[in-house]
Amino acid sequence: AAVIQGASRGIGLALVRALLADPHNDRIVASCRDPAAASALRDLQRANPRRLDIVALDVTREDSVRAAAARTAERVDTVSLLINCAGLLHGDHFEPERRLADVDPEHLQRLFAVNAFGPLLVAKHFAALFPRQQRAVLANVSARVGSIGDNALGGWYGYRGSKAAQNMFTRNLAIELKRRHRGIICVALHPGTVDTDLSQPFQRGVPAHKLFPAARAAAQLLAGIDGLGPSANGGFYAWDGSEIEW
Repeated sequence: AAVIQGASRGIGLALVRALLADPHNDRIVASCRDPAAASALRDLQRANPRRLDIVALDVTREDSVRAAAARTAERVDTVSLLINCAGLLHGDHFEPERRLADVDPEHLQRLFAVNAFGPLLVAKHFAALFPRQQRAVLANVSARVGSIGDNALGGWYGYRGSKAAQNMFTRNLAIELKRRHRGIICVALHPGTVDTDLSQPFQRGVPAHKLFPAARAAAQLLAGIDGLGPSANGGFYAWDGSEIEW
């Protein structure tokens, strides 16, 4: 089975659509914070009642993550693909920091809760569903701006820092989970700049050919995941398969 965490919109919703389009994917579990409000996802579930399940999951609450893992375990035997998609860049009352004076502790806590701690908690509670020997992929949707080595512009303290923390957690997971799940491949993936609510306020300087519709981004991510071999475990990759420095 495949699990898409953060599936109500954007890349997550596009990934669910792409997985449903492939008849080889017989069971898909899609999670989101509020399924009742996820109309597009519920439409997909009504059209594919035997293949798609929806579970409530709020990555900022461990009890919600734990309950979602338990509900998933009731529906599937093993998970061969888990993609953490939920991400936060800006909100109703805050935007990415342009300078040090803009840093706000409350905003930092929200960014780290969603972008860093969330995927780690999902891994903590879903890891038991990975097969012991067969190939399985845990992919955390990261961002190139989370690369310390690639950072030449500064700014965006909270988002950059939370994604860098997520990347470290991914590397840790790659080491530990491999001890119990021999076929696991844990990776951080940069999807490029995708035309979603997350990136919409910051698209002005992005060339048209580098702004991907969500459907294209999803297809590129899945193609990249399909091409990952055992040596990719613990790596950080862009949408085109190129490796990104940490």
